Amino acid sequence: MKIIIQSAIKTLNKTEYILSNISNEIFCDTTIPPYNSSIGSHIRHVLDFYDCILKDSSKIDLIARKRNLEIEQNCKNALDYYNEIIEKLGALNEDDLEKIVFVTDDLGLGKTVIKYTFSALMAQANSHTIHHYAIINYILDGLGNSLKDDTFGYNPTTPKVKNFN
Repeated sequence: MKIIIQSAIKTLNKTEYILSNISNEIFCDTTIPPYNSSIGSHIRHVLDFYDCILKDSSKIDLIARKRNLEIEQNCKNALDYYNEIIEKLGALNEDDLEKIVFVTDDLGLGKTVIKYTFSALMAQANSHTIHHYAIINYILDGLGNSLKDDTFGYNPTTPKVKNFN
């Protein structure tokens, strides 16, 4: 089970890579349609998700995330938040992964409570992070920027596209 924690940390380490390789201007840019969201808003959202699930509680409310705008407007603030999350992930153990948690979320029809194992919630958080990285990659491309990481925003199970040139 410890692999779930290692996977989450490995995926989240790409956040540090992003924050170290773009400017605050790029981080905050909201000019790319169709959603006009910033890289910062996606990073903040991902970190908020982890912050929410890493509270020492069997009741987790995904609707009640921090949503601190200072995180999405400054790479250094986001990096500090990222480091807090990585530290909390590193403190998890096997027993934490086995516990049952009750997650409140809104799936489009109002609040509902879902029973999970913490490891299942961690797996969801990891996939959720990769999904947001894909959106960040789209934003970067729209801004004429790219990362030197061919795996960024791709789920590890995604088949590799062959180049037929």
